[in-house]
Amino acid sequence: MQMRKAVRARVHKFDATGEISAGPDSLAGEEPLEIQLNGEQYTVTMRTAGNDVELISGYLLSEAVVTAMDDIEEINFSAGIAPDGTRNYNVARVRLRPGVWNPESAPARNVYTSSSCGICGTAAADAVTKTSAFPLIPASCHLEDEEDYEFPRLISAARIGELPDRLRETQEIFDKTGGVHAAALFAVGEDPREEPELLVGREDVGRHNAVDKVIGWAMANRGLPLRSTVLQVSARASFELVQKCAMAGIPMMSAVSAPSAMAVEYGREVGVTVIGFNRRGRFNVYSYPERVD
Repeated sequence: MQMRKAVRARVHKFDATGEISAGPDSLAGEEPLEIQLNGEQYTVTMRTAGNDVELISGYLLSEAVVTAMDDIEEINFSAGIAPDGTRNYNVARVRLRPGVWNPESAPARNVYTSSSCGICGTAAADAVTKTSAFPLIPASCHLEDEEDYEFPRLISAARIGELPDRLRETQEIFDKTGGVHAAALFAVGEDPREEPELLVGREDVGRHNAVDKVIGWAMANRGLPLRSTVLQVSARASFELVQKCAMAGIPMMSAVSAPSAMAVEYGREVGVTVIGFNRRGRFNVYSYPERVD
């Protein structure tokens, strides 16, 4: 199975002195993936090929179509055929467990989603926000009274500051192309000073795709919710990424760049600690700073 994560290309390089040189370069792969649900076309998203089962699983969780891997009975790529007759794995036929999804009651979607946007296919504004099956804060505001609630673990500020560098170590495609985003999921131990365990790192031209791949991996290998984890991303902290954390029960997301106002507002609403500008050991916490030791 050929994975087109990086593509070789010949380029001409110019500099200010007028010197020109020609040579090889590597470009980030970007191809369409059509997702069909129970025989119905659901969406087409642009992505970097690879880890597509994880991408589809995480995407369907983010869209509130499924809540666990058991909701998905089969993901079949046999329909993806290139013009030359070879298989390209760009069409995924997903069969869901009976009763999991009702297309008639589901929010309408436009078919196409670009690699730069994870919610652009949503047809109505009121369908943007999804309800998570794994709430991060109890419905009651009196948190101390929630005896049976599993609270997210604390993590030290020093360990949070190390996460971007640890994410960077997983970015093999970025090293070749400089053109992909990345996300990594870390497990937080009982001691806030303990180094979080790197569970998985994924790359993609779409920042939302990289997060979906990470969540899809966790669905298959750890199960949900992911309350004792922290997600580090290479991009800015956008609303769609915070929502993906909420849908998977991830209590903390750290980004190397700025958060949007909507991302912070939504994080406060659903219980996600939103961290931005995490660079060189310094960062800003915009919601739920009490989770930082």
